[in-house]
Amino acid sequence: MQPDDFIDAIAPAARELATTTKIPASFTIAQAALESGWAKSQLAQRYFNLFGVKADRSWTGPTVVLPTTEYENGKPVTVNATWRVYDSWLASIRDRAQFLLDNPRYAPAFAYTSGATFARAVAAAGYATDPNYAAKLISIIKTHNLSALDI
Repeated sequence: MQPDDFIDAIAPAARELATTTKIPASFTIAQAALESGWAKSQLAQRYFNLFGVKADRSWTGPTVVLPTTEYENGKPVTVNATWRVYDSWLASIRDRAQFLLDNPRYAPAFAYTSGATFARAVAAAGYATDPNYAAKLISIIKTHNLSALDI
């Protein structure tokens, strides 16, 4: 899937969710693009998991175990992880939004209305182990003019 097609496919859901969750649509789209490789990852194609959301003990839905790259002491390592499985991209988008809303450590991000500042705050709260996570999201937002989709 090409970036423009991917953006067109999920932008309506991202914008709708932004009105109720205050998660900027640009952030949602950029994060989905980064985490899924523009929906080219096996996790996105076969299991509808756009955000690389792992399954913890609270998850009661289906799961799949697949390898992933994590950063330990600043170095990439491959590990097996248990991932959430969804029945649609919309279900993935909604669940990831609820995950951010339910976790107090991400609360400071909700003070921001732009995707770039929201990305910095989520990264600062420890969302990903990649030290360049926020910069990667911001690059996607800027390259694809996703800020135009924010409310």
